[in-house]
Amino acid sequence: MQKVINAIAIFSGVTSIALIGGSTYLLLNLEPLVEGAKKEAIKTVTESITKELPGLVEGAIPSMPGSTGDVLNAKPAIPGI
Repeated sequence: MQKVINAIAIFSGVTSIALIGGSTYLLLNLEPLVEGAKKEAIKTVTESITKELPGLVEGAIPSMPGSTGDVLNAKPAIPGI
């Protein structure tokens, strides 16, 4: 029974040390980690937009007619002209 209690105590101590060490690492390196994540997100979004935008713009712009015709049923804006 004593061996089980000792094993649990050792496991608890190792867990506490790992949590404190990991938290310290994150606190000391928080700014570089956040900046790296921002750069990666911006890079991914930029690549996505650059790849998809030309296709979206081509489909959104209508084709222009080669020539125009007369206006149908046109009434003068000022009467008597």
